[in-house]
Amino acid sequence: MRPTNRFLWPATVLLGSLSASSAQPLIDHVDVFASGSEGYHTFRIPAVVRAPDGSLLAFVEGRKENRRDPGGGDIDLVAKRSKDRGASWSPLQIVDDPGEGWSASNPTPVVEQNSGRVLIVYNRWEPGFGTILSQPGTDNNQVWLRYSDDHGGNWSEPREITREARDHEDWGAMFLGPGGAIQTRSGRLLVPAAAKIGTAFSILVSADQEPRTATYMRAYVLFSDDRGETWNRGELLDALTDENQVVELADGTIMMDARQSRGGRRWVAFSSDGGNTWSRPRPGQKVTRVAIAIERYSLDSAGAGRNRILWTGPKGPGRLNLVLRFSHDEGQTFGRDMLLYGGFAAYSDLELLDDGSLGVLWERGLSAGYQFITFTRIQPESLE
Repeated sequence: MRPTNRFLWPATVLLGSLSASSAQPLIDHVDVFASGSEGYHTFRIPAVVRAPDGSLLAFVEGRKENRRDPGGGDIDLVAKRSKDRGASWSPLQIVDDPGEGWSASNPTPVVEQNSGRVLIVYNRWEPGFGTILSQPGTDNNQVWLRYSDDHGGNWSEPREITREARDHEDWGAMFLGPGGAIQTRSGRLLVPAAAKIGTAFSILVSADQEPRTATYMRAYVLFSDDRGETWNRGELLDALTDENQVVELADGTIMMDARQSRGGRRWVAFSSDGGNTWSRPRPGQKVTRVAIAIERYSLDSAGAGRNRILWTGPKGPGRLNLVLRFSHDEGQTFGRDMLLYGGFAAYSDLELLDDGSLGVLWERGLSAGYQFITFTRIQPESLE
């Protein structure tokens, strides 16, 4: 492992940084990727997963030429690995380089618990094509999958699953996550996604309006019941939604927390059939339009004593002030904010570590946004 920039921020920026009874930091931070280094202009779109051996795998987009989204430049899918719970990280590993001018984007990892296989599902985009310009019936926008059977040390050859993940003839594009996928207690793999629909529908546009005719992005999930060999699509949400995350509730219901296309509140929907169909979306938390993370922390039926779900995102205004929020009622409400950083903060992803601590991989800035991808480890005492 190479040395990593590891530090504690002052209390004016960070709350709860040190335990009063111990020198062990309750909240510890490491910059894993720094924009302008390792041959890349900018690193964006973090996703983190814990491999079966306890290793942490941090995935990001390595944007070579500029900070622009797919279609605006060459982007590789890259990763680093930590064997010490995020204290240090390996050299950069290129997981997918789709070719000159091409973009690899939206890393969405999941561990198939029965086999121990780590899967990474992601998008590829032809040069010059992103979400807006990609067209139905073309290969402008693609979906690919790789896997690792050695905890992220090596990766398989890529396998294309575009026709399973996207309505190729009618949808202009689709993208994944970003952030983690999940495996339900029944064994189903669920990968969050969103589609660019060319046909107008009567759907919910924002939380303070009645349904009206509109087009563009709508969230859904991909699912697999055979450990990732084949994939199917669930139905689209009846709201303008895009980047999203899902969590399994205590009763087996799937909850989706989706980024809003308009307005100041996110959308939340529920599925009682593993993502095949969804309830009418309802307004979610008030937050700027951004990708967030949601993760189950404890399950009463598994012996934890209570049900808890955790959520991270920028409290605002805008993409500022990263907070961790707690739900004790299965995502119906979220209580107090734990401020993790009082500066520029955007996308984030969550993962539970093998010692009960919590890991957050997120986009951080000092003088501007997107200068670092930072890993924050929070000890269980802070979460209590």
